[in-house]
Amino acid sequence: MAIKLLLVDDQTLVREGIKSLLALSDKVRVVAEACDGTQVLPQMTAHRPDVVLLDISMPKMNGIEALQQLSAHHMTTPVIILTTFDDSELVLKGIQAGAKGYLLKDVSLDSLINAIETVYRGETMVQPALTERLLQGVSKVQSDFAAPAEVEALTPKEIEVLRLMASGYSNKEISSALFKSEGTIKNHVSNLLAKLGVRDRTRAVLLAIEKGILG
Repeated sequence: MAIKLLLVDDQTLVREGIKSLLALSDKVRVVAEACDGTQVLPQMTAHRPDVVLLDISMPKMNGIEALQQLSAHHMTTPVIILTTFDDSELVLKGIQAGAKGYLLKDVSLDSLINAIETVYRGETMVQPALTERLLQGVSKVQSDFAAPAEVEALTPKEIEVLRLMASGYSNKEISSALFKSEGTIKNHVSNLLAKLGVRDRTRAVLLAIEKGILG
């Protein structure tokens, strides 16, 4: 059965182009479209897509604001941000807002379908080129963040928690996914932050990407 996709982009030609490309595959089916962020929540409610492909720069409500609105309504449908921009600050904001994937618009059809399938499985997909640019730009976004030279080994459970953090899950959602108490998850998060030598979840995810922990 094809993965149901909500396609969100303010440019009609871009939407039609992506739809035409995806129509070449039987793995993904566009079930709804939106031309700005304000339409995302109504379309989500009406069509219940499996994955959202979301432009970041749109009128009325941009992609980051749309992500935040979905989070406020406790919608956990995986979202891939698709953009022409490679700004590290936007990537960081997307991760913070809960995006499960992040791709540039010049991505190939095979890579796009692979990303959609990846986030549909509950994993995170960040285009390697974007990861490199993000890490290069971290010093501008987080000027006081200095990655430790050596990172203490994480336990399998801590890595599992870290993967869910990278996917934008809250402690409550992680506790439900792993069938552990929220207090236990908080302890795991505290331990892995200490081991990684960082003070917040976003920096933990960025450092894990840099060190290949989530590779």
